[in-house]
Amino acid sequence: MKPKGFTLVEVILVIVMVGILLPAIVVPFVASVRGSGKPEVVNTATTLAHQKMEEFMKFDYGDSALAPVPLTAYANADISGYQWQWEIALVDSGFTTSATDRGYKRILIRVRVPDSDTYEIYSVVAHFP
Repeated sequence: MKPKGFTLVEVILVIVMVGILLPAIVVPFVASVRGSGKPEVVNTATTLAHQKMEEFMKFDYGDSALAPVPLTAYANADISGYQWQWEIALVDSGFTTSATDRGYKRILIRVRVPDSDTYEIYSVVAHFP
């Protein structure tokens, strides 16, 4: 009957293989852990954008608060390190910018996060006579 167990060569071979494969597994894992704060930043940016959008969406189409405004300069948002800007533009039915009022206004909210990435949301308000 053959004794059970591993030989010294087998043990050394396993140690060498683990030494080669472990870094290949750990390096991507560490990189993903370092970037794990990104979803929180994206969530905060979209929440701020929706908050600002809600401020505009409470107004009727003809209200002066929804008058066309060119893209504003960045202003500090309600959370430190985040900035936002917005634009209200007249658009046609294809949502391209129009010089005349065709019954649609596009609202753009852009949020810049601390690492300078930007996130945008759009909404369109229609005039119903």
